Amino acid sequence: MKRLTSEAVLFRSRGNSDSGKVSFIELFFDLIFVFAVTQLSHSFLENFTWVGAVQLGLLTMAIWWVWIFTAWVMNWLNPETTRVRSMLIGLMLIGLIMSASIPEAFEKSGLYFASAYALFQVGRTAYTVWVLRKGSTELRINFIRILSWLSLSGIFWVAGGIAHEQTRLVLWCIALFIEYIAPSMGFWLPKIGRTPTTVWNVEGSHMAERCGLFMIIALGESILITGATFAGLEWNVLTLSSFATAFLSTVAMWWIYFDVTAKTGHHFIAHSADPGRVARSAYTYTHLLLVAGIILSAVAAELLLAHPIGHLDTKTAAVILAGPALYLLGNMLFMRIVAGVVSAPYIAGIIMLVILFPFATSISALLLSIIATVTLIVVSIWGSVFTERLCQTKPLLGNHRIESL
Repeated sequence: MKRLTSEAVLFRSRGNSDSGKVSFIELFFDLIFVFAVTQLSHSFLENFTWVGAVQLGLLTMAIWWVWIFTAWVMNWLNPETTRVRSMLIGLMLIGLIMSASIPEAFEKSGLYFASAYALFQVGRTAYTVWVLRKGSTELRINFIRILSWLSLSGIFWVAGGIAHEQTRLVLWCIALFIEYIAPSMGFWLPKIGRTPTTVWNVEGSHMAERCGLFMIIALGESILITGATFAGLEWNVLTLSSFATAFLSTVAMWWIYFDVTAKTGHHFIAHSADPGRVARSAYTYTHLLLVAGIILSAVAAELLLAHPIGHLDTKTAAVILAGPALYLLGNMLFMRIVAGVVSAPYIAGIIMLVILFPFATSISALLLSIIATVTLIVVSIWGSVFTERLCQTKPLLGNHRIESL
């Protein structure tokens, strides 16, 4: 095989039939985030408090952000080249340290987590700037802007890792605020301005597939927790019912995303005049809600299997209902952004889950989970019909108007 040495091959091709193909090295890279998602759910179970929920939210935002920024970079770089593969392998090592630090991130491992996270973000972006020295000038300036913002947030990450308790939480919240607001501002910098979304020449099919694969990672964690917990219990009617409920909930979430949301996203981003804007808003931001919802649902599955009967406390009831609600909210916002519609199935599902909450502590975990699961199943069936009508009636329209079908 001829060795690839040209600078040009460092960049992913555009417009070809295989341009959006996800490579094996990208799948290998994702294994780090399988571990990270597992760490997130398990650490919350060990610190099942309101403070633990806040910490889970912050760490989930960080893990998602470091992954999605890498997905954006790989939308331009060619993973079949040695230099790009070497970068991903180096990031895996840093990511492994970052993921291993998650359970003690707000205690003794804070500096390790923060340093690994900042190095991951800044190092990857600096490498991309270097690679783009012979590529698109506009794109290189874009990554210089990104590098500046991530360097600023990195200061707060490391400072938070050195600080303790509430100070750490505050500093890390500032760091996340900087990173999350940056894309919506086009990574604006004095004198050189902001990057228009038209510069983000996204390969839509690659971005859609990458995000879909992360959904599989998150859903896989739910399956693992359900199976591992069930295997350690005595099998009886209650545990079998809880197991079936948890499994069907995961299946329904898979169906909602891959039979409804993902199809719609792929359909409309392919026809969008500004795919960069769609990718930034729909995939970069709204998928965080999907991931958070799945992680909470995985935690709910373990709580359900451990204590299927008896009255619920408020925290457990909130987790059982918040997981599906966040998941449906993320799907609803995604549909609004990519297709310009407000999805009636998702709204109805969210309303049902909100109505349940005032009564949740008066019923068992099993009954509440069954109702939530049935809600997801109904939404998945209704959503499939909704999506089929949507793609027939709006084949080329996206991001222009709101309507309810």
